[in-house]
Order: sequence, then structure tokens, then C-alpha cells
Amino acid sequence: MSEPALMAEAFRYCPACRHPNPEPGVIPFRCAKCSFTFFFGPVAAVGGLIINSRGRLLLVRRSRDPGAGKWGLPGGFVDRNETIESALHREIMEETGLKVTRQTLLTTGPNSYTYQGVTADVVDLFYVCRVASTRSIQLAADELSEYRWCIPGKDELDDMAFPSNRMAVRVWLDRRRSQ
Repeated sequence: MSEPALMAEAFRYCPACRHPNPEPGVIPFRCAKCSFTFFFGPVAAVGGLIINSRGRLLLVRRSRDPGAGKWGLPGGFVDRNETIESALHREIMEETGLKVTRQTLLTTGPNSYTYQGVTADVVDLFYVCRVASTRSIQLAADELSEYRWCIPGKDELDDMAFPSNRMAVRVWLDRRRSQ
């Protein structure tokens, strides 16, 4: 399997004037002909640490790549013209059918997301969430295959789809222990 390409490598030609790019992958992209500049800033993504009344965390098993078969947190990318909080509510509703009633920022961190051979830089924002009810979980079958309420241990942490999800769960576990 070949190495994933960086998003910057896709700029083989200037998107403004179509002049050939002699150095694909160099960040920032600067066109020698028209001076168009593109910085390839990271995209934003959200993740929800949903806690039930027993203090257990909701983990979801991914059913597609990246990370198919591994545990993760409900969440996803922030859409254009969408607030971080709106994206969090939308993603959790789409993936689990749960309605977020309250969220508190837990931590943020860098991530990278490789999809169809192209890697994008991502900034993840993780929130501890309360939901209206935890009894009616309806997983998005095209994205998730199962869920588990637990206090994650080594088995779950070692089987997480994304290092940033693992980091967020560890932050939550550390705060939980200190309270």
C-alpha cells in the first residue's frame, strides 16, 4: 500500500491561474506567476464524551474506514458556516440519535485524517456531553456497528480508531480520578 498523500500535494497547478506548481507539497503554496497563496490550515472536528447517569462513557465502534472495527467517540467534521457547538449536536444526533442538552469543552488537540489516500490536518475539539436520554441510542448503521457504556480500560484504549480520541478519553479519565 502506498503512503497517503498530503493535501498540499494535490496542488499540482495553481487553482487561480493554472500555472504549474514546481514544488507540490510545499506549505504554504505560493504561485510564482500570480502570487496566489494557500496555507492549508487545519479543518475542525468535534468529538463528544457522552456520560450516562452511572458515570459511564459511550464508546462507538466504527463500521467504515478510517478505523473500521475500532472504538471511537461520536463526532465528525464541522461543516462550512456551522458553529463548533452546532456541529457537535448534529454529529451526535446523526450518529447516535441522542440529543445533547449540555456540553463543556474538555480538551483540544491536533490530529490527521487520511481518507482515500489523502491526509488532512485536523484540529479536534472534545466536549463532555449530557444528553436528554441515554435509552434510545440509534446508531447510524453506515458509520457505526455497536456501542458500549464503560469506564474505558487498556483494552478499549488500545483499540481506539484515532490517537486524538484516545488522548481525550485519557484526559477525561484523569479528571474523573481527581474528582
